[in-house]
Amino acid sequence: MATEQTTPQDAPKKPNKVIPIILGIVLLGGIIFGIKEYIYYGKHEDTDDAQIDGDISPVVARVGGYVDSINFEENQHVSAGQLLVKIDDRDYKVKLEQAQAAQKGASAGIGVNESQIFATAANSASARSQAESAKARLEKAQKDFARYANLVKDGSVTQQQFDQAKADRDVAQATYNASLDQYKAAQQQIGTTRNQLTVTNSGVTQRQVDVDYAKLQLSYTDVKAPSSGITSKKNVQLGQLVQAGQTLFSIVNDNSIYVTANFKETQLDKLRNGQKVNIEVDAYPDLKVEGTVYNFSPATGAKFSLLPPDNATGNFVKVVQRVPVKIKINADKETLAKLRPGMSVNVSVITKD
Repeated sequence: MATEQTTPQDAPKKPNKVIPIILGIVLLGGIIFGIKEYIYYGKHEDTDDAQIDGDISPVVARVGGYVDSINFEENQHVSAGQLLVKIDDRDYKVKLEQAQAAQKGASAGIGVNESQIFATAANSASARSQAESAKARLEKAQKDFARYANLVKDGSVTQQQFDQAKADRDVAQATYNASLDQYKAAQQQIGTTRNQLTVTNSGVTQRQVDVDYAKLQLSYTDVKAPSSGITSKKNVQLGQLVQAGQTLFSIVNDNSIYVTANFKETQLDKLRNGQKVNIEVDAYPDLKVEGTVYNFSPATGAKFSLLPPDNATGNFVKVVQRVPVKIKINADKETLAKLRPGMSVNVSVITKD
């Protein structure tokens, strides 16, 4: 009998151990990755909806005129108080001279009124003396008239003498009345002159206000940097006619760089002021920046939009809102100098140590 011979194809196959090993490694890696992610997100809150912000000061012309000189270039660093733009000030100097001339004229009026008061006071004193003298003559004339009235009855004096005494009394009375009226008029003139002095003083005060205003307007022709920073958006040229209220350029203030991170409302429960933040700047992947949670916006970003949504109209679809969170950057000047408002960043807030 012929015996059957076995071929290699009929031999039992050995199980392939490579695939289970690979699956095991993948599973183990997934478990490790999941555990790491669970531990990480248990202590961190991340968002990539964040950007660098900064305080930008628009510099506005406060008076109109032709630009006389420009002392800076765009993207140049300037210091607070540095003269950057000079507006032609000749018109404003003329207005100041006019105001100063008007002030001098008003001040001269004070001297005139004071002299009038002095002269009127002297006239009043003279009128008072005359009135007192007339009063003394009137008293003497009245006594003489009374004495002659008694004497004429018994014939001691003539009727002519009595009539003369009566006439002297009447003249003395009229003289006294006239001098008294002159004294009262002099007194009233003093009051009137003093009122005029008060009005003149008010006029001088108004002229001083005009001078101060003209000086203020003249000072506005020097457009100075309101703060230290880098100039940007230059919108002024030499010889250009600018109007009051026109924006000439902007300044990105030094040491005002911060991060605005828009966290989901579901992430806010773990965020607190003072928590440490790790910041990754897209423009500088190798740059490590640290920060601190500073404060929270009082409303969501949607509420500050031009057309805020109104859930009371149309079909309601619930959308997770985002709340802006301000993060202060803790870095040296060299690092801050690299950052620019508008750059995109990723932030990770450490919620637990």
